[in-house]
Amino acid sequence: METRVEHVTDAVGGMPPTVIDVQGLTKSFSGRRAVDDVSIRVQAGEICGFLGPNGSGKTTTIRMLCGLLIPDAGSGTCLGYDIVREAPQIKRRVGYMTQRFSLYEDLSIAENLDFIARVYQVRDRKRLVHETLGRLGLYDRRAQLAGTLSGGWKQRLALAACLLHDPQLLLLDEPTAGVDPKARREFWDTIHELAASGITVLVSTHYMDEAERCHTLAYIAYGKLLATGTAEEVIERSGLVTWSVAGPDLYELAHELRTRPGIDMVVPFGSTLHVSGSDEQALGDALAPYRGREALEWRRIEPGLEDVFIKMMNGARA
Repeated sequence: METRVEHVTDAVGGMPPTVIDVQGLTKSFSGRRAVDDVSIRVQAGEICGFLGPNGSGKTTTIRMLCGLLIPDAGSGTCLGYDIVREAPQIKRRVGYMTQRFSLYEDLSIAENLDFIARVYQVRDRKRLVHETLGRLGLYDRRAQLAGTLSGGWKQRLALAACLLHDPQLLLLDEPTAGVDPKARREFWDTIHELAASGITVLVSTHYMDEAERCHTLAYIAYGKLLATGTAEEVIERSGLVTWSVAGPDLYELAHELRTRPGIDMVVPFGSTLHVSGSDEQALGDALAPYRGREALEWRRIEPGLEDVFIKMMNGARA
């Protein structure tokens, strides 16, 4: 199989080469703009978390990156290939894991992998399938029909199929939806192993704990890219100020706080509330009447990713 690494943009100044570099991506369907002027840059070996609510444009963006959709506007490269003029080259060089399980449920695990290997015309197919079964912990189940697998094992099989042709880029579209916590953790351990080996990963997710395991993040809502950077950078740039409060009758307190000017969000977190605002002075003035209540315990905390993304979502326009 031909090597692709040399086609990726060369590293500059000791930085890893750029694998995804797109600007101004735009795509409309039936007059509705699903993706609106989105620019993303991802370096080799990086895990980039692609976040956003349902219908925000994540899947459409991923399909433009891997050559399955041609953008209405915008330009850029993926693995060094032009996303418009060289889309067929990109398709053969990425591993794309869709939201829905897309392999054949009436074939066994081994038969599915053998079929995918034939599609990509990989060399030494039988040896590669055998090694992939072992690598992903599927060997003991190789004869089991794919349709009888649980969600976690289907996910593992789908990832194995993505890796058969030795891609340098994985595009994973909500790969852990509906998967139990143990399987999700094992999946992410595998993703970090792949990234450590030099594979670049763009993964869309709804889970904040998964977002925190990514090297960088990109948050999109209603087709607009609202934030990029590391988790720490996204939180810092948000300008959000957050207080935690514990005590009795939190439900009634939350209802009351939501009516106060200067308070942008009140979100229950277990036995506490997170109370946030964008203006520190206005938030302090709003909370002042409640800070003196002996039954309430107030504590200034760092806002979490979920606080920041809820704020972005509330401020975005559909």
